[in-house]
Amino acid sequence: MRKTNKNAGVVVSALHARTNFGALLRRVDDERRSLVIEKRGTPRAVLLSLRDYVRLSAPEPEVLKAIGRESEARGTDKLSSRQIDKIIRETRARRTKRK
Repeated sequence: MRKTNKNAGVVVSALHARTNFGALLRRVDDERRSLVIEKRGTPRAVLLSLRDYVRLSAPEPEVLKAIGRESEARGTDKLSSRQIDKIIRETRARRTKRK
């Protein structure tokens, strides 16, 4: 296994990838880095986390990024699903009373 520059991933041989696949999967997920897999010195594939794959294949729209920033600023990003459901029920109940 050899490292490339800081911004690129780590280069591993196909043999090393095959024999250490589980460890490489954990490393990709934990370190949020990609791995370039080469065979006989030629890059053949890239191993990256599912999170990174989704981010690359379907980038987050700007509106969702803005909503996320606003949620963090208000502290609502820390609410559980139960808390969110409770707030929705209470809001709907208030609106029903107004009608």
